[in-house]
Amino acid sequence: MNIPSVGVVVVNWNSFAELQRCLAALATVRGQIRRTVVIDNCSRCAPDELPHPRPDNTEYVRLDSNTGFARGNNLALPYLEDCDWIALVNPDAYLDAGWLESMLDAVARYPDYAMFASCLLKANTPSILDGAGDSYNLSGLAWRMGHGVARQNFTVVEKEVFAPCAAAALYRRDALVALGGFDEDFFCYFEDVDLAFRFRLAGHKCLLVGNAIAHHVGSATTGDKNSDFVVYHGHRNMVWCYCKNMPSLLFWFLLPLHTAINIALIIRFALRGQGRTILRAKWDAIKGIPRMWRKRRMIQANRVASADEIWRVLDKSLLRRRK
Repeated sequence: MNIPSVGVVVVNWNSFAELQRCLAALATVRGQIRRTVVIDNCSRCAPDELPHPRPDNTEYVRLDSNTGFARGNNLALPYLEDCDWIALVNPDAYLDAGWLESMLDAVARYPDYAMFASCLLKANTPSILDGAGDSYNLSGLAWRMGHGVARQNFTVVEKEVFAPCAAAALYRRDALVALGGFDEDFFCYFEDVDLAFRFRLAGHKCLLVGNAIAHHVGSATTGDKNSDFVVYHGHRNMVWCYCKNMPSLLFWFLLPLHTAINIALIIRFALRGQGRTILRAKWDAIKGIPRMWRKRRMIQANRVASADEIWRVLDKSLLRRRK
């Protein structure tokens, strides 16, 4: 049996305590990892060498500036040219020993899928789900399915989902490279949804592998989900993702809803005391639309999936669904 080769990428920034636990977990994963690449985005007090235990054949690349999550992952790809699959693992995500075996078993059973999502549990409270695949809504919002739900109240089944959360995910390398990797303009947040949307437009699908478990802290270095940093990047990039990727028929049909949800978000965050942050995010998103529109032309010109196929996988609920 020809077992696919897997390379692992971990992009780190000021999170060496979490990274040490991440690498220790990777060292115990069953199944062969051909190479692990740790990209450090110019962390403060970065060590000269990575701690043990860690996976065999680990490359440590220290950058002289913080290039962001998106570019950090892209810079790792040339180190993994001999790998069939790329596993992305956040430094604050700790894989169970059977994670890789479960993922590769799914790869063998679903050869027409190019993305595989994990079941993420809260690292500090594993009885609570952190996410079971990403959903993309008609409005342009995206969220992790099951986030914050008690594990016993959420049945994680093997099924198609819109996208994986890149905290612990597996991508077919040739498809990832053909699409140009992550959009580096995104820097961080929503970049995995944008990547998955482009995979979708190229005709690829994503499977949630329920028994591939990772324990995820979440926003370990950028603050909690309500920090100004997270709000700015997430809500700027939300607009760019919609602008680049939504097929034309759906783009114009759903644009009033997308506009309305953005206005509602501005009001919501203003009432929370983050009016300046959300306005800056949306203003910078608008200023970046000409650049995104140029990217859109190329993406849509090469689109394989029909508007009907994209419509089928969009979340059509009016309110956020947890499952």
